[in-house]
Amino acid sequence: MSDQPEKTAADLLADTITQLKEMRHYSKNNVEHLTAAWMLFDGQLKALKQTEKFDDLMNRQGQLHDALESTINDLEKQLAEMLAPDE
Repeated sequence: MSDQPEKTAADLLADTITQLKEMRHYSKNNVEHLTAAWMLFDGQLKALKQTEKFDDLMNRQGQLHDALESTINDLEKQLAEMLAPDE
């Protein structure tokens, strides 16, 4: 048996929020790196007619980042409600 008490639903939700925040951090870094690569090779990619691929990747990564933001906000509100003292 474990000496640690079982996690509550609020504990599990808080852990999930922490993991999503970590994903958001890496998502933001990925967007920044992709943007830097895009800017570095913009002229060459246009000449190769490959710009749509980078545009698509940047849009998708941005959408993931936005979805993570929204989900984190929603879950933080739910966690606050779970932790609020009963009225």
